[in-house]
Order: sequence, then structure tokens, then C-alpha cells
Amino acid sequence: MDGARLLVAEDDPELGPMLVELLGDEGYAVELAADGQRALHRALRYEHDALIIDRGLPAIDGLDLLARLRRQGVTAGALFLTAFGTVADRVAGLDAGAEDYLVKPFEVAELLARVRALLRRHQDTAGVLPLGTGRLDVQRRTAVLSSRREVPLSGREFELLHLLAARPKQVFRRDELRRRVFRDAPAESIVDTYVYYLRRKLGRAAVRTVRGLGYQAGAL
Repeated sequence: MDGARLLVAEDDPELGPMLVELLGDEGYAVELAADGQRALHRALRYEHDALIIDRGLPAIDGLDLLARLRRQGVTAGALFLTAFGTVADRVAGLDAGAEDYLVKPFEVAELLARVRALLRRHQDTAGVLPLGTGRLDVQRRTAVLSSRREVPLSGREFELLHLLAARPKQVFRRDELRRRVFRDAPAESIVDTYVYYLRRKLGRAAVRTVRGLGYQAGAL
């Protein structure tokens, strides 16, 4: 999955940059965060296809970091890197929301294989995003209502609804939606315009207004 966006949360000053280089050589776009607080900020601010997280991060440890991200609706696949290899440690990592677990020291070939597997699983599950009893079909770029009627979306309508549906628990500020979906638009009012378009096509419940905060995924 060339071009996939990865976030590496690793505080080791040698291992972190090495992982960025290795994964970059595989064609991935890689961000590095050297502590849990920075990783939390980056993961909530930007979308990633996979997360590679060291268990022993400073500021916020890896388990707490991933648990917070899952509560905020971040669904990207996660792989823990750790020096702890007991069954209890692996169970704790999986219970926190990780899909895989790799004990240090590890072979580079195994790490790369596990990342590829993680991305394949993410790609398979990201093809359809639930919205209440309806769904967003990512491949066809259409919304499927609870009545099973399929509604085509324009490019910007799809991008806006996809961003909301990918993080259903997160409330997005209008300025953030303008920056991430309508990059060339000078005014935040364009967000309200496209929310109106979506509601007109899909029903008022398609996008939820959180008073004083912004917008959140609704239901179809």
C-alpha cells in the first residue's frame, strides 16, 4: 500500500529515525513523534493509515495513548513495539486496542511484513464506514441510507462526510474542516454550505451540530 500514512511514536533517538528511514524506503509517508503527548496531538490532528507505538513512551505511555485515541474514534490499525514480551503484556496491548504486537529486538523483515498486514486489514475494513443504520461506501463514493437507497455524492460532499464518518466520536471545529476539506476556501462558511448540501440529500440527521463546538458524524 504505497503512499500509506504512518505515525511512529518512538522515543529512542536511534530507533525512531531508523524506523522512519526504513518505512520511508518502502514508499510510506512517515511521521515521527518522540513522546506520547506529541503522538496524541498528531494522531488527533491528522489522519493516518497505521500507528506504530512504543509501549514505554514518556509523557503518555503507549497503552494510555492508544486507549485515548480509540475513545476519540481513531480507527487506524495499531502495532505495539515493546521490550516486554510476556503474555500479560501482549494481552494488555491488545485490550488497549492494538491489532498486533512486536517484541524488541525484532527483525526488520518481520516488522515490514506486519505493517503490510496491518495496512491490508485497515484497507479492507475502511471500504465501508457506518453512519447509524446507514453507511458510507468509500469505494463507490456514495451514501447508502437505512432504506438501502444509494445516494451519489459530489467530491467535496464525500470528503466532508468521509472525514466525519472515519472519526464518529470526534467533534470537528469549522476551521479544521475548512482547512482539511476545503483547502482553497478563504471563509469557514463554506463548511456550513456543504453541511446543508449533505443534509438536503441525506436527511438532517446525517451531520450533527454540536452547539458551540462544531460538527460530528450523524446517522443515515
